[in-house]
Amino acid sequence: MRRQNIFGQGLSFPPRVGADGRLAWSEGEENVRESIRVILLTEPAERLMREEFGCGLRRFLFEPNTVTTRTLIREAVQNAIKAREPRVRVETVTVEPDAEDPRLVAVEIHFRLVATQAVGSLGVTLQLEG
Repeated sequence: MRRQNIFGQGLSFPPRVGADGRLAWSEGEENVRESIRVILLTEPAERLMREEFGCGLRRFLFEPNTVTTRTLIREAVQNAIKAREPRVRVETVTVEPDAEDPRLVAVEIHFRLVATQAVGSLGVTLQLEG
């Protein structure tokens, strides 16, 4: 008997071809992680019929790497995930400047899966003006 997947499944992100020559699917916790990444990389109004979907991180592309900008990024990430990914509860989001490149910020998201209470994390790096 196959165990029911409580997290769902969907096409993998980024889309790729599996060993069997078909489009690969992700499921379980990996599907949740990929969903968060899609939210972060999508701009509002980029998807038809889902104008509110996305985080809007590109708007920070030419902003200075200041405490204010990093706070706005943190709030945008928290709000987007809370609004679009009901399978997780965001624990913390940190946005820290890169020690070696003043244009970069590291975004680290720590979350808890609602169904199992397992913890997970995901990190992305953004390049700002500097």
